[in-house]
Amino acid sequence: MKIFSTAQLYEADKITAEKQEISFNELMERAGTQIFNWFHERLQGAPVPIHVFCGIGNNGGDGLVVARLLIENGYNVKTYIVNYSDKRSKDFLVNYDRIKNVTKEWPLLMTAEEDFPKMTPDDIILDAMFGIGCNRAPKGWVKKLIHYINAQPCFKLSIDVPSGLCANEPLEDPEAVILANHTLTFQAPKLAFFLPETGRFPGYFDVLDIGLDKEFLASSLGVATIVSKLDAQKMYKQRDKYSHKGTYGHSLIVAGSYGAMGAAILSTKAAFRIGAGKVTAFVPECGYQIMQSTIPEAMVITDNEDDMITAIQYDFEPTSIAVGMGIGTEKETVTALKALFKNTNTPIVIDADAINCISENKELLKLVPKNAILTPHLGELERLVGKWKNDYDKLERVKSFSKKHDVIVVIKGANTITVLGDQLYINTSGNPGMATAGSGDVLSGAIAGLLSQGYDPLIASVFGVYLHGSAGNIVSQAISYEGTMAGDIAAALGEAYIELFRKEEPEIEAVQ
Repeated sequence: MKIFSTAQLYEADKITAEKQEISFNELMERAGTQIFNWFHERLQGAPVPIHVFCGIGNNGGDGLVVARLLIENGYNVKTYIVNYSDKRSKDFLVNYDRIKNVTKEWPLLMTAEEDFPKMTPDDIILDAMFGIGCNRAPKGWVKKLIHYINAQPCFKLSIDVPSGLCANEPLEDPEAVILANHTLTFQAPKLAFFLPETGRFPGYFDVLDIGLDKEFLASSLGVATIVSKLDAQKMYKQRDKYSHKGTYGHSLIVAGSYGAMGAAILSTKAAFRIGAGKVTAFVPECGYQIMQSTIPEAMVITDNEDDMITAIQYDFEPTSIAVGMGIGTEKETVTALKALFKNTNTPIVIDADAINCISENKELLKLVPKNAILTPHLGELERLVGKWKNDYDKLERVKSFSKKHDVIVVIKGANTITVLGDQLYINTSGNPGMATAGSGDVLSGAIAGLLSQGYDPLIASVFGVYLHGSAGNIVSQAISYEGTMAGDIAAALGEAYIELFRKEEPEIEAVQ
């Protein structure tokens, strides 16, 4: 599923109206009806008070359509107009007149704090004040209204986006945004729903198809792509009955140092669990017995140095490499990395300390192989691309870095984002239980294991991230977020393949 910019969605509205020969007001009626249907399916006429807060633009018009339909179907509705300007959209005015025809209790025109209504914890709030066109933070009494609504213990439902939140622009004032329990968004999710600074505001969300022109949406690039279970299914390569271990490649995992051999273990296990035919671990000499006794399936090559990696030498041709997990940033290790980057054209994953080595020795960037996959956590990313002002600046910096150096960057987080040039792929699997030491080492090994099986670097990155998150879900559902450990995630990668083809769940169901 694509994510579109505000400008693209406005263009989609315009083209839809022209092609389907309908007015914008008819499109608004269609959107409002979808929201009413969502409500009615769940409430079934329950007499709970519903407070509908409408702005004076098209988002407010949507709210008036919903309020009118709720009233016509016998619901207990109180409607408020948040009168923050003298300007009104044409379609707002049409629906303002329509709602006055179905109720004796006309919408209350709010102009100050004195107009804020009293509510009880059992009430429902429908937020339709500002939509995707909001381009500046609410101020004055309107900001106080948002504060007031957020302070109520009622269930809060936002239309399209929580009021005060821009769909694809930086957050100006986090104190002036509705903190919704649930958001019903039109046609496609918004980029703001998936970023750390703004993702908490929509709460859970559902996407409502309001029939925007499919041809236009299909031909538009969008600003990002959401990777769902269905998308991941399409990436999977089915195995040939007559294949053998050589068919699925040979991964080389360059990892570990004295006191950090766990990183090598986790990455090596993950490469096996994701399906690599063979895996060799290159580790310091101190890790030899640890690796041989912990992962008997793996072959082990050691450095001449006991406690760190100083020269990466091997006597076979790997089909993928993962390097950096727990290797440290010693001068000798940097020299070893330099030689590796110089002398390999093998698909490669660069993680952890290898990224830190690059950050401290920028000349290494010139040697990084094309299509290399970098998998930094946020601290490593900042050292790599510099300090960002906000999440959008971070994405722009990473896109520029990716284009300049011809690499793929996997920004690890709650919604891990894979970046290739201007392309963004937003992952939907995973959970807070994966915020645990070693989880990233598992991801690096998993991506390397997919590369060894012949997956394209971009597909290996996106698919690896999805399976990694799915494995995390499997573990946390069994033993809790708190009980999840990285080794559990590695062990569950196999079951993530099985989960991939279990009965399809709703495509988008986002969590704060």
